[in-house]
Amino acid sequence: MSAPPLKKPVVTEREARQVAEAAREQDWRKPSFAKELFLGRFRLDLIHPHPLPTEEAVRRGEQFLAKLRVFSETKIDGALIEREARIPDEVIDGLRELGALGMKIDPKYGGLGLTQVYYNKALALVGSASPAVGVLLSAHQSIGVPQPLKMFGTPEQKQRFLPRCATTAISAFLLTEPDVGSDPARLATSAVPDGEDYVLDGVKLWTTNGVVADLLVVMARVPQSEGHPGGITAFVVESDSPGITVENRNAFMGLRGIENGVTRFHRVRVPAANRIGPEGSGLKIALTTLNTGRLSLPASCVAAGKWSLKIAREWSAAREQWGKPIARHEAVGAKISFIAATTFALEAVLDLSSQMADEDRNDIRIEGALAKLFASEMGWRIADELVQIRGGRGFETADSLRARGERAVPAEQLLRDLRINRIFEGSTEIMHLLIAREAVDAHLSVAGDLIDPDKSLQDKARAGANAGVFYAKWLPKLVAGPGQLPSSYKEFRHGGTDLGAHLRFVERHARKLARSTFYAMSRWQGRMETKQSFLGRIVDIGAELFAMSAACVRAELLRSRGEHGREAYQLADAFCRQSRLRVDELFTRLWANTDDTDGVIVKAVMAGGHEWLEEGVVDPSGDGPWIADTTPGPSERENVHRPIG
Repeated sequence: MSAPPLKKPVVTEREARQVAEAAREQDWRKPSFAKELFLGRFRLDLIHPHPLPTEEAVRRGEQFLAKLRVFSETKIDGALIEREARIPDEVIDGLRELGALGMKIDPKYGGLGLTQVYYNKALALVGSASPAVGVLLSAHQSIGVPQPLKMFGTPEQKQRFLPRCATTAISAFLLTEPDVGSDPARLATSAVPDGEDYVLDGVKLWTTNGVVADLLVVMARVPQSEGHPGGITAFVVESDSPGITVENRNAFMGLRGIENGVTRFHRVRVPAANRIGPEGSGLKIALTTLNTGRLSLPASCVAAGKWSLKIAREWSAAREQWGKPIARHEAVGAKISFIAATTFALEAVLDLSSQMADEDRNDIRIEGALAKLFASEMGWRIADELVQIRGGRGFETADSLRARGERAVPAEQLLRDLRINRIFEGSTEIMHLLIAREAVDAHLSVAGDLIDPDKSLQDKARAGANAGVFYAKWLPKLVAGPGQLPSSYKEFRHGGTDLGAHLRFVERHARKLARSTFYAMSRWQGRMETKQSFLGRIVDIGAELFAMSAACVRAELLRSRGEHGREAYQLADAFCRQSRLRVDELFTRLWANTDDTDGVIVKAVMAGGHEWLEEGVVDPSGDGPWIADTTPGPSERENVHRPIG
């Protein structure tokens, strides 16, 4: 007899945190450069010399990139995709023939077996032709069926599904619901055991690729019953299964060609053989998949930076104001310098994180998250600066520019397309909290029981003793280090440019960051988790220090290989100088800020105390609920699922 359907969960804040905590990877079995950085230990040896791909990986990767470049230049019409808000079927068929659906899939299952480094290069290349095409390939392989099965699937599941994913079948990942975003404890979609099957009911929102997908990874809650531990669980689901309806194809301000929709499940039967991992492991699977899956977003930002630099350079040389090209005006030149230096750093962060993922020597959960956070924020700033450099033409659409006889530069489209990266796969605010939790893991491991209200006095006493031992050894090491010695990192000094000075800055400020974190934990203790603005600044400092480290290491790699070494050193130096100013400001704002004042204003606003300020405008919003109804049941809408081929 099957278990009863689940009711929509009502979850307290504490319960939600417990669910998120249970889904974390608890152990650190491998070293982590970023984790050490947050603890005040600058482990340059973990990233320098810069890790490199094998010759075979390079050969295979470059061979595919050459084919993909020809395809992107001759078969992908980005302007057409933007106008029609759809990727032509023949483009997707062409990608299938190239093997692009199987870039990350092992050759024994029909894939290309590219490394993470070359997979990201491919996404950047094809995404520069059309960001929508890049998203389709990324959603299919970074978080869709291939990656979870690669990491957690059974041999039988891999044999059944991966050959299809490598050649023909498009996949999608379904976690978000209309009333559930980054708080998965409230997940309402149910998977009720019934014999050898599970019966799915629920509604999923923002299902990237969902409109055209052949295979779905679905996260659903299994109720506890005899023989079933229950919990949020992952399933591979055939998209044409009876009871699945794609009720809407969503439209967005950017990425207009993506096939993103709303999918309803009504009594959909899924074989138990399609369950990925044990019951209750769905969130852990999702988070582990995202450790590397998030690197696809920095790839799109690197592509945007490279293109923005090209357009800024060409336009600023052609456009004259007051008797000289605008690039020679300091106000514009500063923007070009920012774009160039930041693009160099973004590529350094992406390639370093990706190569570390390929080598699997290090735990990169923090590095991958920092790469996503830093790239999405800086990529957006790059696009904004490009629009500003272009002036009125930056605000004008490419079609309008073309119609009046000028070069059709889609700068405003870039701005629209990149905006979602600050929300996709963990918003900036959620990334701040996620990274902060990992950054303070060592502290919570030894002293967490001291601030846990549920722990007994005996537990707290034991934690106090452990914490005393840990901090007696750790704190003295934060006082001094190689960052105070002018001779440190002297191998990073070439051609009059001393990148070693920037690495010394990183080392000193890593220790300062650790001291600041410790002081905050001592000051706020159990309230630390509520200080989200403070934690965000801590994480942003760590991101800048990581990016500075990656930029210096990449510059030295290029110099040692005779590949634009002098220029790379210049770019790394410029980026680090810009980054140091941001770091100094962030440290100041740790303690000098408006957080308390902001809290007072928020309370007043939410209590209606400032409704008078809203007078004098018309609200153009339409009618309807803030959140759509997700009551389980049969669909009353037309199925807009559109399988390709």
